[in-house]
Amino acid sequence: MRLVIARCSVDYVGRLTAHLPMAPRLILIKADGSVSIHADDRAFKPLNWMNPPCKLREDEGTWTVTHGKTGEKLILTIEDVLHDTSHELGIDPGLQKDGVEAHLQELLAEHITTLGDGWTLVRREYMTAIGPVDILCRDQRGGTVAVEIKRRGEIDGVEQLTRYLELLNRDPLLAPVKGVFAAQEIKPQARVLAADRGIDCVTLDYDALRGIEPENPTLF
Repeated sequence: MRLVIARCSVDYVGRLTAHLPMAPRLILIKADGSVSIHADDRAFKPLNWMNPPCKLREDEGTWTVTHGKTGEKLILTIEDVLHDTSHELGIDPGLQKDGVEAHLQELLAEHITTLGDGWTLVRREYMTAIGPVDILCRDQRGGTVAVEIKRRGEIDGVEQLTRYLELLNRDPLLAPVKGVFAAQEIKPQARVLAADRGIDCVTLDYDALRGIEPENPTLF
C-alpha cells in the first residue's frame, strides 16, 4: 500500500462530475489498483475514489487515474507532496464474522431455497484470491450465484461482493456469475449501489431461518 499526503485538488470525470478544491489530503493507492482520496474526517469513507481495474499515470503536477472498463477518470492536481511512502501488507486473513453473521451463513446454506425454488448449494466459504465468498450456489436455471451475507448491509459489503464477482467471472467454469447481497437490514445507499452493479438484495429474517414464524425474504 502506498500512502501519499499531498496538497491537491481532485476532479472526477465520467457519468458524473465532481470537484474537490485544493487542500491537504491523504491518497491511498492499494495493491489491487484502487485509489481513494481521504480528508481528516468522515471516518473510513473517502471523499472520492476509483475502484479497480484502473491505471495510475503520474505526470509532473498531475496524476490521472483511468478506469480500465468505463474510461472514467480521477484527475489529481498536485501542488505539494508532504509525505510519500509504501508498505507491503501481504495477504489479509479476512474479516472474522460475529456470531450472528456466521450463523446466518450457516442457516442460509442449510435453507438455500429461501433465495428461490430450485436453488442448490455449491459450497460455503468458496475461496478466491482475495478472500472467501460466503456462499456459492446455483439458481433454478443452473446459473452460478455468489452470496455475500451481512448482519447490516452497507456500501462496503456491496463493494466487497463486486470485487468477488469480478474475479469469479474470469473463471469460464463459473461465468456468468451474478450476485446476491443478503442481510438482516440493508441501508438505502447500499440498495442503490447494488442495483447499479446488477446485484440483487435480499432481506433475511433471522428468526424465520431458525424456524420461528417463517416468512419469505424480500427480493429486490
